[in-house]
Amino acid sequence: MAGLYDELLVLLHGIWSRRWIALGVAWGVAMLGWLGVALIPNSYESKARVYVSTQSLLEDKVGITQVQSQQELERVRSTLASAENLEKVVRETDLSQGVSGPRDVAAKITTLRENITVMAQADPSMIDISAVSADSSLSDGANARIAQQVAQKLIDIFQEENLSGDRTQTRQSLAFLDQQVAARGKQMEAADQRRVEFAQRYVGLLPGAGSISQRMDAARMEINQIDSQLVQAQSALSAMNGQLAGTPQSLPGVGAAGGPSALSQAQSNLAGMRARGWTANHPDVIAAQREVDALRRQGGGGSAGGGGGTPNPAYLSIKSMQAERAATVQALSTRKAQLQADLNAMMAKQVDEPGIASEQEKLDRDYEVLKTQYDKLLADREEIRLRGEVKSETGSVQFRVINPPSVPTAPTAPNRPLLLLGVLIVGIGAGVGVAFAMGQLKGTFPTAARLERAIGLPVAGSISQAVSATQVAVEKQRMKWFAGASGGLAAVCLLLIVVEFVQRGMA
Repeated sequence: MAGLYDELLVLLHGIWSRRWIALGVAWGVAMLGWLGVALIPNSYESKARVYVSTQSLLEDKVGITQVQSQQELERVRSTLASAENLEKVVRETDLSQGVSGPRDVAAKITTLRENITVMAQADPSMIDISAVSADSSLSDGANARIAQQVAQKLIDIFQEENLSGDRTQTRQSLAFLDQQVAARGKQMEAADQRRVEFAQRYVGLLPGAGSISQRMDAARMEINQIDSQLVQAQSALSAMNGQLAGTPQSLPGVGAAGGPSALSQAQSNLAGMRARGWTANHPDVIAAQREVDALRRQGGGGSAGGGGGTPNPAYLSIKSMQAERAATVQALSTRKAQLQADLNAMMAKQVDEPGIASEQEKLDRDYEVLKTQYDKLLADREEIRLRGEVKSETGSVQFRVINPPSVPTAPTAPNRPLLLLGVLIVGIGAGVGVAFAMGQLKGTFPTAARLERAIGLPVAGSISQAVSATQVAVEKQRMKWFAGASGGLAAVCLLLIVVEFVQRGMA
């Protein structure tokens, strides 16, 4: 530990013995550094904060969502630094001074793009706009004024893009859609005219509406429906026939006791069996039929008072319903035969004239495609027109400047006081470093121990330096000069810092 302490003392002694060299280097480095700091131009920054709200009560009703409005706002914010907008800033602020041609404008735009910032906050409705001016050819006051003008112009452009940009975009979109609608309308008229000419040229060959394949499909579908209806109608007719077969056409006379005769009773029993669906081979039906036949041979099975029968109302009603069911079956059969004949005729024409049918399908398909596009363009045009009216009439974008841009009174960069102090520290360090390096390069031995290590022989002793009173006085005077020069270095640094603050106050 004592050895390290001795080495430290030796190093400090070497630096101290060369203190004038260290002080000179410190002065030189500090003066050069301070000159470089003085040549750095001041940068003045002007900041502003704006609030943009995209909420509207009618937007959701017409298909404009909050996400879409935020996307449009983000698009405007990202395009704010476009070349077109920056050219407006250059030409409408003090940056236009000294601009003599397109090349100067392009250079100003390049510099301006690096010195402006448009940043959204955590709340997407809050947007910060900042502009920096650091032109070394201009004064501090001019740079501060230009920074404020640039920030204000960016706010004006941002507001213009949000409030009037939608109207311009809507007008352009509607004009484009009008052109497309007119073009599709002419194409539809031409396609319809070709269809009319085709129909006139081949009238009677392909009757009906639609293509031949569509008409054949419609005919097959209708035939399938008629088959289903025909099956139901035939079943209903069969049921009516069964009921009619089991119902007597007339009612026989009554017996002497006032009740029905035996023949009437037997016929009623037989009709009830047939109404239940029993066939003629059923044993009960056979027995009932024999009984009826026997009573008829006996003259009615009752007294002489049993006269002839009367018409049966149930039989007449069933007979009427049977005729209605038969007419329905006949009508369905006739319609099916007609459709089948038309289908066969169209299939034959499709085989005989395949080119005509194909041409008709092509004309109809082209017309339908054009009509679909035309209807979609009309719907899009109406939707865009309605959206444009909602945005322009309801004021969907609310714009408000929270913090207007002001003329900065102090430069944001560079931080000259800190740089000046840093240059002083670097100069002192450079001087100490040079003195230390010179001490290491010079071949002297400050102590006897270091000489012993160097030559490998013991040192008998050392002689101390004798200093006279005159040398002491001279040394004291030199110390005063050194202290004055060192204090002067610190005083110059302090003076430069004070001047910097005074200049900021004057700006």
